[in-house]
Amino acid sequence: MRMRGFAFTLGLLCGVVAGSGPVLAQGNIASLTLDSVRSRGVLSCGVSTGVAGFALPNQRGEWEGLDADLCRGLAAAIFNDPTKVRFVPLSASARFTAVTTGEIDVLFRNSTQTMSRATTLGLRDGATYFYDGMSFLVRADSRIERALQLGGSTICLLQGTTNEVVTAEYFRAHQLAWTPLVFERLDQVMGALIAGRCDSFANDASSLSGARSALPIPADWTVLPERFSKEPYSAFVRRGDDNWFDIVRWYTTALIQAEEHGITRENVTDLRRTTTNAEIRRLLGVTPELGQYIKLDPAWAFNAIRSVGNYGEIYDRTIGPNSRVGLARGPNNLWTNGGLIYAIPMR
Repeated sequence: MRMRGFAFTLGLLCGVVAGSGPVLAQGNIASLTLDSVRSRGVLSCGVSTGVAGFALPNQRGEWEGLDADLCRGLAAAIFNDPTKVRFVPLSASARFTAVTTGEIDVLFRNSTQTMSRATTLGLRDGATYFYDGMSFLVRADSRIERALQLGGSTICLLQGTTNEVVTAEYFRAHQLAWTPLVFERLDQVMGALIAGRCDSFANDASSLSGARSALPIPADWTVLPERFSKEPYSAFVRRGDDNWFDIVRWYTTALIQAEEHGITRENVTDLRRTTTNAEIRRLLGVTPELGQYIKLDPAWAFNAIRSVGNYGEIYDRTIGPNSRVGLARGPNNLWTNGGLIYAIPMR
């Protein structure tokens, strides 16, 4: 019996079970998500219902922002066409369900990586593409300069965000009374804030800056300088499809590595033709191995960079100092410039 059990186990490990045909090793299972995306001819990408700097329709109805461009770049990596993406706006409370049910293929929606989300929701989180922390948005004439001055206040919150927990823990730790006012959508929060139904809005500082930039008179509002949590953003995909997870993870990494090498949307075509740098040749598909690893065309990263640029280019035009949101790179600068953004080696 022991020998038969050993033989059966060995057969599984070798990929063959007697009488049942070949059993594919996990690494050889075709990516169901990639197959579905290719068959459909469009990437279904979850984004916010509207946060300036991350994902917000412009006057022509075109989605703009960091998350929106990350969706476009992924479509370019798969199809060599950044327009082959369907944007699905999702509230904070609905976003992860949309991933696990297959309503969307990937979520780029200013969403924080946490242990509970990674272990209990049927999700996998990819490479970190943005570092943030929670703060408070208050009226500029309120004379509130520190969060400790918010004791007794009514605080607006978005349902289904980490900010609900962080805010409650902050006021509890400092033994401050407060009243939460929770909404599902950002427009509802901002309406309540402008109407005076709440004294402050607690959210990630980048989202607060984006929301502030969309107000009629942004100067009437201030984001407090303190940060009360760690909020690293990543894309999220369903568990169980390792190749799709690899595609999303390494696509994000490729945009970061492009900035590290000084590869831009403007020079990427010339570099692909002339470079002798082994890392750049791999990244741009001159040699095909990176595409082979994740079942994409050798030029997948080249197509993405040519379409949306490197990480820094996307950041600068969507949320950076010269955009209407006006966020300095700070922790989202490259590690070589004092930031936290770092590409895992692609070799």
